[in-house]
Amino acid sequence: MRLRPTRGTAAAGLLLAASVVYNDWVLQFFLPTGLHQRDSYVSELFAADQPYRILFSLVESACAALVVTGGALAWSVLPGGRASAGCAATVAFGVFSIADVLLPLHCAPSVERGCPEGSPWHTTTSGMVHFALFASMALFITAARRGNPPLEIVRRWGPWLLAVSMTAAILTVGPFFGHPGGHGLAQRIHLTSVGVWFALLAVAIFRYGAEEGRRDAECVDSQHHSQL
Repeated sequence: MRLRPTRGTAAAGLLLAASVVYNDWVLQFFLPTGLHQRDSYVSELFAADQPYRILFSLVESACAALVVTGGALAWSVLPGGRASAGCAATVAFGVFSIADVLLPLHCAPSVERGCPEGSPWHTTTSGMVHFALFASMALFITAARRGNPPLEIVRRWGPWLLAVSMTAAILTVGPFFGHPGGHGLAQRIHLTSVGVWFALLAVAIFRYGAEEGRRDAECVDSQHHSQL
């Protein structure tokens, strides 16, 4: 039980780091990628023929590793039920994100004529990433509303983030239906909302671990005094 605060802090730290690393698209402001923020998918940055594909692939993989490890540690801290399922979905999100990097686009459709909007494998892994993400958010929000665990900050702000993130994600599919333009901006709003979600979850887990650690300490002290 005494490990709970340590694991909670570690999980929170990893997810907080992931919240920043996940938005690696901001590096476009400093690198001559040749891709327009408004009209390009972030996955185009690590397409097979892009000049900075190795850099962005490594950053994406590092973020996925942070999420997998943070989610696994949170799994050992939070109670069972929907919270555990939320942790499992978070870990799955990280695993699917790694698959997304390993199966990249062949080219960048926003700047290359004849380049398809997506490939079957990459589209599939991206869909799995989104499914795991939204499942994780929904499970944590439901658990917080039921007070098991009492993650107040998730209960209060989680539904709003889920709505924003899902709406922005839906707005990114325009090119697949013959309506390109603006999908890059929508995706970056989505990614920003996911980063905020990871930060929110990190704070909630840290607070929960600290509170449970305090209760454990009080319990041990009470038992010690009773024995005296």
